[in-house]
Amino acid sequence: MRATSRFLLIGLASLALAAPVSGQRSDDQILPKSAELQKQGRALYSAGKLTEAEDLFETALAVDPRNRGAFVDLARVAEKQHLFGKAIRMTNKALQLEPNDADAIAIQGEAMVELGAVARAQQNLQKLQTICRQGCPQVAQLSAAITRGPTVASAKTPETPKTN
Repeated sequence: MRATSRFLLIGLASLALAAPVSGQRSDDQILPKSAELQKQGRALYSAGKLTEAEDLFETALAVDPRNRGAFVDLARVAEKQHLFGKAIRMTNKALQLEPNDADAIAIQGEAMVELGAVARAQQNLQKLQTICRQGCPQVAQLSAAITRGPTVASAKTPETPKTN
């Protein structure tokens, strides 16, 4: 009798815990409004309107925080603005949603190169090579960035001290 009531109690508890989860959408089902905002943001990005594109990507994420593509697109904008730390943060958020997102891994690796973290970028390249067995454009893209090295740091010239 005691065992039966325990099993019944455990069954009811597991049913109560599973009920809220069954109504949730899967990660690959992005709300249409978020996808539309992201599409508009990509058009603005292509036109070179980075600030406006960034605003739309952020709005797309406000509509649906699981829009991994919007995180990746925000990282692209941040890279164009030479905000490499932000690019890494945005790709980290995308990789939390999908650890094998080739675009996020490549963009993150490129940002790491620009910050001088070439060894970590090399790890990203190895991960991409594992994911893309037949090769994908992201492997070539990150490999070229690693070979090229940081472009922003080399473009900066050290300031000369002012003399009076």
